[in-house]
Amino acid sequence: MATPQTAARAPTPTPATHGGLVLALLAAPAAMGVSGPTLALPEAARGLAVSPGTAAWLLTAYGIGMAVGTPLLSAAGGRRGPAGTVRAGAAVLVLGAALALAAPNLPLTLAGRALEAAGAAGLNVAAFQIAGRDRSGRAPGLVAIGSAVGGTSGLFVGAAVAGALGWRAALALPLLSLLALIPALRLAGRAVPEAGPASGHRPRTPALPLDVLRDPGFRAAAGLMLALSTVNFALLYAAPRRVADLTGWTGVETGAAASIATLVGAVLSWQLVRAAPALGSRRTRLLLAAGSVTAAALASFAPWAAVVLIGSATSSLVTAGGQGLLTGPATGRLPEARHGTAIGLFNLAFLIGVAAGPALAEALTGP
Repeated sequence: MATPQTAARAPTPTPATHGGLVLALLAAPAAMGVSGPTLALPEAARGLAVSPGTAAWLLTAYGIGMAVGTPLLSAAGGRRGPAGTVRAGAAVLVLGAALALAAPNLPLTLAGRALEAAGAAGLNVAAFQIAGRDRSGRAPGLVAIGSAVGGTSGLFVGAAVAGALGWRAALALPLLSLLALIPALRLAGRAVPEAGPASGHRPRTPALPLDVLRDPGFRAAAGLMLALSTVNFALLYAAPRRVADLTGWTGVETGAAASIATLVGAVLSWQLVRAAPALGSRRTRLLLAAGSVTAAALASFAPWAAVVLIGSATSSLVTAGGQGLLTGPATGRLPEARHGTAIGLFNLAFLIGVAAGPALAEALTGP
């Protein structure tokens, strides 16, 4: 990641202006994989001969796969920089999607979902590693918005695809990342991996990233991101069900309404990213936390579908905004050579929330 000093010596076009949309397209289908099967779970439960609550593991397994795949795929591609992560992620994604589409029972389908998610996680991490060169937070913010758009539109796209092609097709939505594979590899080739001085020798770094985990700035940013993500993905699972119960809408209708609401929140997060420098770090973090708590309360307890949707939109706004705005503070006090590791761990905190959110929602709302 370039500092002001290195940028002065060798200016590099930022992904926000030269490739931000490519990176967003690379990351968006990974999040689409989280939400895509949500409204198809009843059909999946019947197809796999399990209860709807058990079928919810199709969401949780994906989150777990992303959480596990983040460090593994980052390490696998680390020696070759983000390009290596992109290639490894794409290969694992295709293998996992094939297994999920062909598996005859729940255990193998879950294994395919987890493997697919691990590959998608590699693509997601690579997108943020490349975008992380922009310390203003705008490039990571653009990728975060793309990820949020994928997660929100996945509700509608997944319901529509399942209605047209069957519930298994909703499991394969992360394959859309392959559309951005070639241009993303070109961008990845411009990114600088965690390398040593100009002599080409890599610095000695701890076997475990204890230096990153001990950093107060990293812990504060990652902890808040974990909380925002957990709430957001719990609502991504539970809020559309509340809307359907309150309105009697079909899955496609519910998916469309929920997607529009959360998409509006994701797009509005760009305004939060722009306003953050004037607000300051402390007030921005308080705003993120307060927004998440308010969103959870509205979506969980409001007796009107419109207010539930406003809660979902608010959660989407603060989560997408936080994913972009907190990337800088997570790495700000660390040496440049450790920024890639810190970004990977920061995304791991986000992905733990992806896994925990639907499981928490099912535990709280299930029979």
